[in-house]
Amino acid sequence: MAYEYILSEKLETGVGLIRFNRPRALNALSPQLMGELGEALQAFDADADVHCIVITGNERAFAAGADIKAMANASMADMLTQDLIARWETIHHIKTPIIAAVSGYCLGGGCELAMSCDMIVASESAQFGQPEINLGIIPGFGGTQRLTRTIGKPLAMEMVLAGRYLNTEEALAHGLINHVYPVETYLEEALKLAAKVAAQAPLAAQLAKEAVNKALETSLHEGLYFERRLFQMLFASEDQKEGMTAFIEKRAPQWKGK
Repeated sequence: MAYEYILSEKLETGVGLIRFNRPRALNALSPQLMGELGEALQAFDADADVHCIVITGNERAFAAGADIKAMANASMADMLTQDLIARWETIHHIKTPIIAAVSGYCLGGGCELAMSCDMIVASESAQFGQPEINLGIIPGFGGTQRLTRTIGKPLAMEMVLAGRYLNTEEALAHGLINHVYPVETYLEEALKLAAKVAAQAPLAAQLAKEAVNKALETSLHEGLYFERRLFQMLFASEDQKEGMTAFIEKRAPQWKGK
C-alpha cells in the first residue's frame, strides 16, 4: 500500500520495516499516522513471510510525542467520542514480535509506543521521557503503567511528575531498552536482531511473545499455568517435530509455520 505518513518495506530476511515519515514534525504521532501504522502492522501480521517487525523514525527523532495540534482544542467529550486511544490499541493485538529502533527524541506518545513494542534498540543519542505534565495533562496511552512496571515507581514518578528524561545509559541500566549502538549503526543492529527473531519457528515465537506479556498481567501461579498450556500446544505443530528432529540429526531446521 502507498502511505502518506509512514514508509513500509518487506525485507528478504522475513522482517517488515515501518518508518515514520513526518520529519518536519519530529514524527509527531498524528491520528492519521497512527491509522496508517495500524494498517501496516496488520498487513505484516497477516503476511506469512513476515516473522518480525521493526518500527523506526529517523536519526533525529523516533517520535517526539503525540500531535499536540490535533488535541489542543479538544474537549473531554471529543476525547471520549473520538476514541483516539483505539488507534493505539492495534499494536497490542499484533502477534508478530515487534522491535522499536529508537534514535533522538522518544517522548510522550513516542515513548509509550516504543514501550508497547517487544524490544527496544536505541542509538546513543536517544532520549526517553514522558513530559505530558508540562502540557497540563498526563500520559494517556500506557505511559504511567508500562513505565512503572519497567523502571519502578520512584524513577517513573520523577519522569511523569518532573518531566525528567532518561539518556540511553540510564535507560539501559533500568531495563527500559535492550541495546545501545552508535547513531550510524543502530537501525542496522535492530534489523540484525529482527532477522534472528524472524529465523525462529514462527508459532513458537508468537506464543513466546504472548507468554512473556502475560507475566506482566497476572499472578505467578496463573502465569505458569498459561505458559505450560502454550508449551503443550506447540507439540501439535509440525515445527516442533522438525525442530527436535533437526537437533537430533545435527542440521538446521526448516520451519513451516505450522
